[in-house]
Amino acid sequence: MRSLKHTCRFPCLRRAFCAALALVFVLLVPVGCRKKQLTRVSFFAMDTVMDLAVYGSASVLEEAEALVFSLEKEFSVTDPGSEIFALNAAGSAELGADASELIRTALEYCAITDGALDISIYPVVRAWGFTTGEYRVPSSDELAALLSSVDYTKIALDGGRVTLPENAMVDLGAVAKGYTADRIAQLFRSKGVEGAIINLGGNVHTLGTKADGSAWSVAVADPFGEDYACILTVSDRAVVTSGGYQRYFEQDGVTYRHIIDPATGLPVDNGLASVSVVSERGVVADALSTALYVMGCDRAIEFWRKNGGFEAVFITENGELFVTEGLESVCSPAGNYAGSEPGIVHR
Repeated sequence: MRSLKHTCRFPCLRRAFCAALALVFVLLVPVGCRKKQLTRVSFFAMDTVMDLAVYGSASVLEEAEALVFSLEKEFSVTDPGSEIFALNAAGSAELGADASELIRTALEYCAITDGALDISIYPVVRAWGFTTGEYRVPSSDELAALLSSVDYTKIALDGGRVTLPENAMVDLGAVAKGYTADRIAQLFRSKGVEGAIINLGGNVHTLGTKADGSAWSVAVADPFGEDYACILTVSDRAVVTSGGYQRYFEQDGVTYRHIIDPATGLPVDNGLASVSVVSERGVVADALSTALYVMGCDRAIEFWRKNGGFEAVFITENGELFVTEGLESVCSPAGNYAGSEPGIVHR
């Protein structure tokens, strides 16, 4: 008899993420500072718990929440009313400014990562059930047929008009929350907010500093437990983590993780447990965290050395912790890693 077990630590379980968000904000709220207080709102959107906090008026949080729901309506791959759903159904559509800009940026990083990120992977991801919740293991013949339509280079973008090749569909899940965090940060800056933390289900974007002038402390989760592996001290940076531990299902004793390798159509299994990317732009951190996880540790490090412009934290399935040299002075091992020094990746 076939045995199937589904485990979803992120992003589907609200209770688990409420606990995680509370953990993050224990680290973020300034201790001993009473002159300014964080105003905060939490809500559920884009299939995850979101938590926004600013020094300032609550009205800007209301605007940010409305912005999130507006963008979700454009980007969702499963909402029949969304622009992306309409694009996938028709094969061609005129998209709004945000959706077309996000596709344009995503395609840029598909090219930069040589297809380790490929937004046309959606038919394969859907076949595995990771977007529908109907988990299954596709046959090799089914995967081969689906992979024949996976090719980001064949997606045409002309202004706001996007045209997909036959049988192709796109999924912006690997970049949508990063882009959304950037838009929220842009909104906050336009309203004069000098300090804020944007946490979109663990996709964290910091703005300015805490009230006492110090940087924000952002925790990187330990993929092997409920604790965190290290704490990064950053300002005006996004920190985004991708890992197979976040969502997966088990069948007949085999674990199948939700991040799919576009080259094989199979869940990634390359010795990496998680990758966290630190960048000035949330959409870049989001795109690269997925792509580097797909690449595996060696290829990811070589990509960092060649391209630069971001920093990264790597945790291997063997429990090793590595950070790129730009994070050496701002990374503090914690939890099971406390008291040890991470491996430093140099150029």
